[in-house]
Amino acid sequence: MAYDERLAERVKPLVMMRPGFSEKKMFGGLAWLLNGNMCVGIHKDQLIFRLGKEDGGAALSEPHVGPMDITGRPMKGWVMVRQEGLVESADIQRWVERAIAFVETLPAK
Repeated sequence: MAYDERLAERVKPLVMMRPGFSEKKMFGGLAWLLNGNMCVGIHKDQLIFRLGKEDGGAALSEPHVGPMDITGRPMKGWVMVRQEGLVESADIQRWVERAIAFVETLPAK
């Protein structure tokens, strides 16, 4: 399954209107990088968010959230949110803001 293009169209305006973001096809999906660091992505029909180890670990207890595991090896500090957790635009916006808050702390690449 390719990535969900309708989901991409919901995310794109939330990130691409901000300075420092770029879009890149990655791991069979689509990713948005902030200052060269991956911030948000789509894998199949789930959104990927880079939250850092502390917030990423805490987010795993939230509904519809699981570890980012597309290779059989979960990545700490990253989460995947299933469609059920992305129903409202405000849901996506909240996750995007959390990811941006973390990625802005990283040095630019």
